Amino acid sequence: MIVQPKIRGFICTTAHPEGCAAHVKEQIAYAKSQPPLVNAPKKVLVIGSSTGYGLSSRIVPAFSGGAATMGVFFEKPGAEGKTGSTGWYNSVAFEEAARAEGLYARSFNGDAFSKEIKAEVIEAISADLGQVDFVVYSLASPRRTDPDTGETYKSCLKPIGQSYTAKNLNTDKKVVEPVTLEPASLEDIVHTVKVMGGEDWELWLNALAEAGVLAPGARTVAYSYIGPSLTWPIYRDGTIGRAKSHLEDSAARLNEKFGAGSAYVSVNKAVVTQASSAIPVVPLYISLLFKDMKQRGLHEGCIEQIQRLFQDHFCSTEGPQVDEGGRIRIDDWEMRKEVQSAVGQVWDRVTTENLDELGDFAGYQAEFLKLFGFGLTGVDYSLDTEPVRDMPSMA
Repeated sequence: MIVQPKIRGFICTTAHPEGCAAHVKEQIAYAKSQPPLVNAPKKVLVIGSSTGYGLSSRIVPAFSGGAATMGVFFEKPGAEGKTGSTGWYNSVAFEEAARAEGLYARSFNGDAFSKEIKAEVIEAISADLGQVDFVVYSLASPRRTDPDTGETYKSCLKPIGQSYTAKNLNTDKKVVEPVTLEPASLEDIVHTVKVMGGEDWELWLNALAEAGVLAPGARTVAYSYIGPSLTWPIYRDGTIGRAKSHLEDSAARLNEKFGAGSAYVSVNKAVVTQASSAIPVVPLYISLLFKDMKQRGLHEGCIEQIQRLFQDHFCSTEGPQVDEGGRIRIDDWEMRKEVQSAVGQVWDRVTTENLDELGDFAGYQAEFLKLFGFGLTGVDYSLDTEPVRDMPSMA
């Protein structure tokens, strides 16, 4: 079948197998072009490993540090006449590349929130690796079923306390228009914290430790975002922000249990991901941010951010450098005063008519399409492609 992008709102409903593979290879090439990681973790588990920051968190330790990796994700394989999800094709491509270089790689497709997947992964670690020395938690799911109660929670993107109106970019119509979000209920807040907070992160670490497959001195990191004050009503001060505060509380509890320096929250830069595309206000902010950071030579995508996270923090002799809240800040370039001042000035001026002049919507669109395997150099999108791609055999 010939696969073309079919976009509905902030989601593309198709994914291109060769394009996804080319995108993965592009990220692998970047990781291999950097100085090899020294003192890198050797047995890495990435929970939420198929796209965005999670995928990069599997690529960097593997191809820059030689690590054996396990990945957990919930993705849809392709079927006859129907493409699979981006994350499925990314993971197939990652495993093929890892095997080609003699690197151990094994993936698990299922509900990472469930006890069953945790047990399956633990059994595999015990059998294949013995223990893991690094755990990345990078899940971005809209819902979660509590493994004990069976209740399903759904997250939402809402302000707290009062409604919020701000500029927003309608990416379908390329129109800058106001958006108003109604305030969250108490139930909305509780649900979002249950889905996007640190509860499942803690459950994973506790399960790994109880099973004896967490190496002494192992470290773990979960990802967060703070961003500029103009996004705080919908992000840091909204329902997501409550969940991220819970994530930081979880890191404190894990450090108390496993020892100081065991668990970190890394605050990462705003990038185009499937998750960030769904947040009102953020696509417009990203379009303006990209233009300024590219002009300053500071722009980074997921792979550059994660390479810097490992290179400058987890693999440095000084260890991770943290802010007053104990967080690693690889959003430091985004949050430079001169960058935020420039973005704030154009934010007040941006309209539909001057979006291309003041922002980088073309760059935003290109990054969005790349998430689904489109727009990659060297891929002939006019050719038939086979949507069914199997994960490489462990043999």
